[in-house]
Amino acid sequence: MIRTVSLALACCVAACAPAVKHDPRLSSAPLAERLAAADANTGAAIFSRCAACHTVTQGAGDRGGPALYGVVGRPIGRGSDRFNYTAALEAVGGVWTFERLDAWLTDPRHFAPGTNMMFAGLPDGMDRADVIRFLNENGSNLPLPTPSPNSRPAR
Repeated sequence: MIRTVSLALACCVAACAPAVKHDPRLSSAPLAERLAAADANTGAAIFSRCAACHTVTQGAGDRGGPALYGVVGRPIGRGSDRFNYTAALEAVGGVWTFERLDAWLTDPRHFAPGTNMMFAGLPDGMDRADVIRFLNENGSNLPLPTPSPNSRPAR
């Protein structure tokens, strides 16, 4: 019974994921190029998987995970008076940059070994860029990095 419910839940979550087709070459492009081509609306659709635990609306507060409004530029493992961050995440130090969010979203357990985050990561580089752009547009609004003049033009 539990296995059936788990499978049904996994199918529902997968159904919520957007069916966006990116140029496959962009998935492995440098982050600045991916962010230039990223779409915050697509990022919002991908982020819907995260909404059970995280909020991005100003003042919405924490859920099972910390609120992520204004997360880009915020100290890692800090920023919430109510959420109990793991020592593993607190030990990372520094702030959430675009690059660090990309690494976290790739594989949270590799980024902060010992984290309690159950999310396995987003293997597609454009999915990560879309989510990062969405997060940036929700409270941070930091300037995006400029793609190298030697890189391919964003599509």
